[in-house]
Amino acid sequence: MSSNPAEAAATALGLSVELLRHGPVSSVAEAAQAQGAEVRDLVKTLVVRRADDDYVFVLVPGDRSISWPKLRALLGVNRLSMPDAATAKAATGYERGTITPFGSARAWPVIADSRTRNRTIHLGAGERGVGLRVAVDEAVAALGGTFADVTDEAVGSSA
Repeated sequence: MSSNPAEAAATALGLSVELLRHGPVSSVAEAAQAQGAEVRDLVKTLVVRRADDDYVFVLVPGDRSISWPKLRALLGVNRLSMPDAATAKAATGYERGTITPFGSARAWPVIADSRTRNRTIHLGAGERGVGLRVAVDEAVAALGGTFADVTDEAVGSSA
């Protein structure tokens, strides 16, 4: 049994995952390089607040950012926000920069950007300097999540 809670939770869902320990990094690009991945496959798990004590996980490719208008339209709400670091940790059990839907304190809904489909992605694994490689289609299905177009090209990114 793994000592990493994210790996243990993913494995308990029947997923084949690989835990990647790489040490400290200071950017998405650095983390991608350390994990041997393309930046677009290093997927950020962002916690988005819909209402008090009501969150969703949004899986965003490393070279993209959330499109708030697209996400609001998908969720049928007028307002969304990002919780502060302490609130995100309380909602997930993980510190920012390590958040993953696997082994979260609560099983919030998961929305994966459609550009991740049919790819092997790298997610946070609940610890600094550790990533989790997983087939996204299987992961989203196991988490009961959905795919949707919820991102835009990141500022400063080139196509």
